[in-house]
Amino acid sequence: MAHENVRKLLRLNPGTAQHANIRREWIAHSIAEDNRDIPGLMATLTDDCVYEIAQWGAVWHGKAGAASFYNELLTAFPDIHFDLQHIVIGPQGVWESARVTGTHRANWLMFQAHGQYVQFDAQIFFPWDAAACKFRGETVFVTGLETNPEPQTALALKASIAAP
Repeated sequence: MAHENVRKLLRLNPGTAQHANIRREWIAHSIAEDNRDIPGLMATLTDDCVYEIAQWGAVWHGKAGAASFYNELLTAFPDIHFDLQHIVIGPQGVWESARVTGTHRANWLMFQAHGQYVQFDAQIFFPWDAAACKFRGETVFVTGLETNPEPQTALALKASIAAP
């Protein structure tokens, strides 16, 4: 089943207008993120969006979940900055690579706050919903954060996600 879905995605042939729409929505999303504008971020997402940090098994569903993801992230790293390294825009969505920096002020997922400056890399995929002209969320892969001070184990994350 997944194999057929990938084949359909590979057959997509975007026009200039579709590429411009995806690019415009990504720019709106990025500006809203830089401005800490949660309603602006939500305006770029489908109602059934999914946010996922793949390697840690952390998942947030729907716009309420996406808002929670951003509130948690921006509370933990109030001065967070995404320094874009690479970007690819296509009919399937947007992929970006960013160097992320900020001060770790509050606990986030399995990471205890320590008040120190951190930097890590993020690979982010924004899947595109062509019918809604919005993003269906983000799939995030993080590297380098686990080597910063005082990370907790992956078991702590699994326990916190499983807790009611």
